[in-house]
Amino acid sequence: MPLAKYVVVVDDDPSARRGLARLLRTAGWEVRVYAFANEFLDTLDSEKCECLVLDARMPGLSGEALHEELVARGVHFPIIVVTADDDPETRLKARRMGAAGFFRKPVDGTALLDAITWALKPATAAENQENT
Repeated sequence: MPLAKYVVVVDDDPSARRGLARLLRTAGWEVRVYAFANEFLDTLDSEKCECLVLDARMPGLSGEALHEELVARGVHFPIIVVTADDDPETRLKARRMGAAGFFRKPVDGTALLDAITWALKPATAAENQENT
């Protein structure tokens, strides 16, 4: 039986975590939420995570540092960056991470769901080809 897949939200802002989790669950996604990047790394299961919704700036490991750690571990999945700091430096860091989306808080829910769906299309297409 295949493992249940889910979207991960890593954001140090409790209200942002709750809101993003509620939005994603309402859209039908299984969701895991973490306040800090290290919490996520401690429980990392790359076989299950489909997409990472990541705050760009957090205490401890930043979004960029988390991405670097994932790459060092050979873990790759789409990343959507959310931030309260919509400045050129943050946008540049998101581009360097290869982010599939970049959103300023508060996030437009419909646009975020569309970005996740778009980011996962290549994986879905590949799975469909394998099953035929």
